[in-house]
Amino acid sequence: MKIVARVLLAGVVLLALLQCVRPGIPTKTAATEIQAPSAVRKIIEKDCYSCHSDEKRLAWFDQIVPAYWLVRHDILRARQHLNFTALGSKPVAAQRSALFEAVNMIQLGAMPLPQFIALHPDARVTPEELATLKTYLAPWGQPAAPAGASAMKADTPATVSLASVPPELNGLPFESDFENWKPISVTDRGDNNTFRFILGNDIAVNAAASGNISPWPDGARLAKIAWQQELGEDALVHPGKFVQVEFMVRDAQRYKDTDGWGWGRWRGIDLKPYGGDAHFVKECTGCHRPVRGDDYVYTLPISAAKNSRAEVVNNNAAGLPTSLPYQPLAWSAITLYVDPATRTIAVLYGNDVAIRAVRSRSESSTYPAGSVLALVTWAQREDPHWFGARIPDNPRAVEFVQVAAAGSLGSYRRFAEESLLEEASVDGGKRMEFIRSLAPAQLP
Repeated sequence: MKIVARVLLAGVVLLALLQCVRPGIPTKTAATEIQAPSAVRKIIEKDCYSCHSDEKRLAWFDQIVPAYWLVRHDILRARQHLNFTALGSKPVAAQRSALFEAVNMIQLGAMPLPQFIALHPDARVTPEELATLKTYLAPWGQPAAPAGASAMKADTPATVSLASVPPELNGLPFESDFENWKPISVTDRGDNNTFRFILGNDIAVNAAASGNISPWPDGARLAKIAWQQELGEDALVHPGKFVQVEFMVRDAQRYKDTDGWGWGRWRGIDLKPYGGDAHFVKECTGCHRPVRGDDYVYTLPISAAKNSRAEVVNNNAAGLPTSLPYQPLAWSAITLYVDPATRTIAVLYGNDVAIRAVRSRSESSTYPAGSVLALVTWAQREDPHWFGARIPDNPRAVEFVQVAAAGSLGSYRRFAEESLLEEASVDGGKRMEFIRSLAPAQLP
């Protein structure tokens, strides 16, 4: 018993001495807090300020070492990623972007941290509070500003040698052949008024088609291409200026320190590597951490593959009948648009002949003989992985334009309604002109 008592006494003394090993947690007066209505700020202050602010808000049990060390580490790390008391110094768009990310973290259950909630139940975000944040953000409340006729025609970009684009600051090489990859999905981002095409190399496309994405196989490469949205004179929202391309490269061993993926982003038509140094990758891994159960990939591939888990692949959008004269989802994409009035999204695909003409970047807007264009229109639904985004749902129509001779309109067929049956006696003249007039989305 004396030995046990001595051990206990030594433990108490050691614990008391450890209380003196207490590195500080810097605090400062907030001068540039996030700009938001008082109701929104109250929610953020209650649920987020303990970690994501320059204030020091510790419960009594947080003050006890070694718990204090863990709390301090989490606070300093959280401030680096997002600090609400310093966010007001950034542009309003950046503030909204940070708040969108926070809402997504909350609705996916990643924030506040579950272990933090267990000890600090008052920090739990209630459904009513989450609804208040979403209502304030209102991603679909403000459509893109109308663009003039000249703005709808994207300027011809300066020639960029994709083979000479420098690697990312973390060493990830640029994928110069990404334009040849096939589309896996498409996203309409109302939170920042952009469109995204998600492309995959052959390994990724085959994995998506088979549902073998939990995890994605080594060698899979994903590209996410973003454009600004522009509201055209036709009341449709089209892709405008090229914004960036991002890559995720799957290699479980090589990139084991970054969740099994290599990450990179190149911005602007000159494809400048993103970030100030290699530590930019922390933004990528931190943002994708809530979907680690989906191998850190937000995208739901359009695929007919069956999966026992919900919201892993997008089966609804893949529902094109095999009776169609062509299967355009296996083709490359040319452009897209959204119709806000009908809440639909349409993607223009092309066969190899049409795609070669598009990638030649010729000033001629005509498609050569043998070109086949397919415009697939889907209803839209909310993206379950990202608040503020919409993805394709059930297909509404598939239209085909086949070019028999250069300069001619060609033939037109339309498949529509719930079963995508062919419509008889369709006058497709105007639709052929419209489909062929859609400008390819700008690429570097």
